[in-house]
This record gives sequence, C-alpha cells and structure tokens, in this order.
Amino acid sequence: MALTISQHTREYITQIFSLLGVLCSALIIWKSVSIYSNCQSPIVVVLTGSMEPAFYKGDILFLSLSSEPIHIGDIIVYKLESKEIPIVHRVIRLHNTKAQTNLFSGIQDKDVKILTKGDHNQFDDRYGIYGTDLQWLDRSHIIGRVNFMLPYLGYATIIITNYPIVKYIVIGVLILLVLSNKE
Repeated sequence: MALTISQHTREYITQIFSLLGVLCSALIIWKSVSIYSNCQSPIVVVLTGSMEPAFYKGDILFLSLSSEPIHIGDIIVYKLESKEIPIVHRVIRLHNTKAQTNLFSGIQDKDVKILTKGDHNQFDDRYGIYGTDLQWLDRSHIIGRVNFMLPYLGYATIIITNYPIVKYIVIGVLILLVLSNKE
C-alpha cells in the first residue's frame, strides 16, 4: 500500500512539473515575440467595431514597434493613461511642432504629433477618446504598429474577459487534464 501512495505522489509531482513546463514555455514564447517585435505587448485583440471594415471585433492583431517614421494611413495601437485598454486606430494627420513638413511623408523625430480616427467612427479621436487635456498623440503613447492579423480568433479572449467564470472553468479543466493524464 505504501508503495502505491508513493507512486501516485510521484505521478502527481511529475504532472505538476509538466504543467509548470507548459506555463514556462508559453512565457518564453511571449517574451521572445516581444523581443523580436520590439513591442511590450506584441499581440492585441480587437474589442470594438470602430475599425470596421479593416478589422472586426475578435480579430487578433500582431504589432511591432520600430523607429521607422509614422505615416498617414498607418494603423497604430496606443494607450492613454485615462483609458483601461489600448486603442487601435488609423493615423489621419501628422503635425510637426518644430517645422513645416510634408504630411504624406513620415516624420521620425520626437516633435511629431499624431491624430488618429477609427475607420468606422464619424469623428477623429479628439472627440471623446483623447479627453479634454489631449489634442494630439506623441510617440510615447504608441504601443505598436499593426503588421498583420488573424480574423476572429480573439473571440475566446473576449468571452473570457466578459464572463470571468469561463476563465476559471477553463483553467480548472486544463489543470484536471494535466493532473489526470497518465503517461
């Protein structure tokens, strides 16, 4: 009997280490993608319809952050202190506070100011999103630039965010699967 308990204990410890290995692998992959893209948050999920028809709710966007100039028409993700989640919108105007520039060429220096708008929105982001204190974005607000997307695969994230009980059920089921797996 003592041999059986010891054997079960070893199996559970092995399963726990397997679970930790999976979690560590996911973290390593996330950090590797972050380093490769030079972006702190390289993957985001579209949560609203403000960018339709370019992106729909549930699309997964892959971002990068480079020192390349920002151009009119680029789709960027930015974060404001007053907002809980990042915002995905298109650059519609550039303004250089130091010199007159051609608005169709990118401006790379720190003096650039950026105005954005959702493709599906009627007004630019100064009306309702930036707030009363902010009229233009600068480079410090930008999380990344959209490189490519996968359609609708982010709905799982939206469901888990909107219904927290689903998150706990999924985590519980995954833990039970790992612990009950007999190899």
